[in-house]
Amino acid sequence: MSLIRILPEHIANQIAAGEVIQRPASVVKELLENAIDANAQHIQLHVKDAGKTLIQVIDDGSGMNDSDAASCFLRHATSKLQSADDLFRLSTKGFRGEALASISAIAHVTLKTKMAHSEVGLQLVVEGNQLKSNEAIVCETGSSFAVKNLFYNVPARRNFLKSDSIEFGHIQSEFERVALAHPELHFSLHHNNIEIYKLPSGNLRMRVAAIFGKGSNERLVPIEEETNIVKISGFVGKPDSAKKTRGEQFLFVNQRFFKDSYFNHAISKAFEGMLSAKHFASYCIYLEVDPAKIDVNIHPTKTEIKFEEDRFIYSILLSSVRQALGKYNIFPTLDFEQEAAFELPAEIRKSDPVEPQIRVNPNYNPFQSTRASSGSGSGSGNYTSAMRPADYPQHQPEDWANFYQIDETPRAAEATLLESEESGNSNQYLIHENFLFCPTKSGLLVINIRRARHRILFDELMRKFVIQALDAQQLLFPIEKELEPAAALIWKDQQKLWNQLGFVYQLEATALSIEAVPTLLPADALDQCIDELTNKAHYQDLEGGDIAHFMVDLLSRNAARFFQLKHQEEAAFFVDSLFQCEQHAFSPSGKSIMHTLTFDELSKK
Repeated sequence: MSLIRILPEHIANQIAAGEVIQRPASVVKELLENAIDANAQHIQLHVKDAGKTLIQVIDDGSGMNDSDAASCFLRHATSKLQSADDLFRLSTKGFRGEALASISAIAHVTLKTKMAHSEVGLQLVVEGNQLKSNEAIVCETGSSFAVKNLFYNVPARRNFLKSDSIEFGHIQSEFERVALAHPELHFSLHHNNIEIYKLPSGNLRMRVAAIFGKGSNERLVPIEEETNIVKISGFVGKPDSAKKTRGEQFLFVNQRFFKDSYFNHAISKAFEGMLSAKHFASYCIYLEVDPAKIDVNIHPTKTEIKFEEDRFIYSILLSSVRQALGKYNIFPTLDFEQEAAFELPAEIRKSDPVEPQIRVNPNYNPFQSTRASSGSGSGSGNYTSAMRPADYPQHQPEDWANFYQIDETPRAAEATLLESEESGNSNQYLIHENFLFCPTKSGLLVINIRRARHRILFDELMRKFVIQALDAQQLLFPIEKELEPAAALIWKDQQKLWNQLGFVYQLEATALSIEAVPTLLPADALDQCIDELTNKAHYQDLEGGDIAHFMVDLLSRNAARFFQLKHQEEAAFFVDSLFQCEQHAFSPSGKSIMHTLTFDELSKK
């Protein structure tokens, strides 16, 4: 009995679809790229329920005739390749001929298409790779692909899809990548009949500013470099516009988006000394390379590209970014007109100045010292007792430095031993800045106060959040903030969750008006909190529970920054509260809260 069998056509198509179509955003990418390859000038993307119900791409491209329309749904059917050599000279987006076959295998697809010289168009309905209808219709020149009920026959794949806000975030990312690669084309994006993007054709700077948001135009630094290996153009963001996520980082080669950690390292290295390790520069950089020197056929999604001369491109990219930053005076410079002054260390920059105190002992008399003089010596260079005057004192005075002593120790920085006012309480805590020291049977317990406070608050807020909304404070004047389209969708879809977290707001399109914020959220941290949370929710697939966890962590972490212990009873209650926490040894971010210095360790030191 033979063990090897040829898979049925419908199973083979579903396997191929699993490689190409991972989520609704994959369909968007393939359809947009097909529209560009059809020489379209205006491309519309309509989405419903984050692509789960409908994904429709309408273009004014060249369209297809009857035979091409029927053949485009077959596997490995393509108009982009004539021979194997064409694989190494690709100038189009798609070339494998698997996109439409994979999409039609797991969805209901309706195609309307018409060529410019034709009087009528054609409508095809395909379900599960089966042609259901083929009829002539009246339609505009170009093509319209409507993909409905994605993964209708693969329920396991549909169940793994995320929430609408997350799936639409991926759709938006794919749309942005295609739109940035072709600023000369007109693009529009609608979600649930709401216009998210309307991008008219224009120059590259206009397109980058439209995608990155309002106010980004002033933060863009242009890059221009041309060699016989690569031509580089585009923009990088100024260091002060850096963010804590990698969301606004785009690399293109020959108008094709790709990901490359090697080239990303070159750009990051160009910003050395201007950004902290937790911040990432924004950039949108375009490379033009000989198509014969790159290979785009190494990954199903075509986002990974192999470069023949990657080391040379790395060096050219690094120097071009550095040159652009230097040309526009982004590098820090010396200010020779600045008033000469001492640069205070960061740890005492915010402390109050303390006037030095001079202490004098009024009873001190150097001639009444009891310390004997040093022994007399011999030789012409020694001053002996025989050479002293008769009335000179017989004893040397003490060290004169003891007479005048300058005390420059700031009182606020001294460690204070907080002793209990109640007699019989043996607990004594030593507090020095951010550390609490407590004697134990095995040694000395050291507690990081801020991390401990972070843990206590986090546990309290999480317990409270399950039962009721967190405490909020009404703002005297609402805070107005313009959001990106994907960010606005997150705030719209999760409004009940935001209210539970203490935010009260109104949202119109992308304009956010905040009327109340959580009590524990400092006013100066509001913008950072909103940006950080929105970016994480958008780029890291955070859903309701993840958003709540992150927000509570952010609130408790910010509140812990300003916490101080002052009294013995307060310290004792603080330690008791910490040990009541289930995970009292580690903060919510996983950092150690306490450490015991044993007597053996102290003895060795």
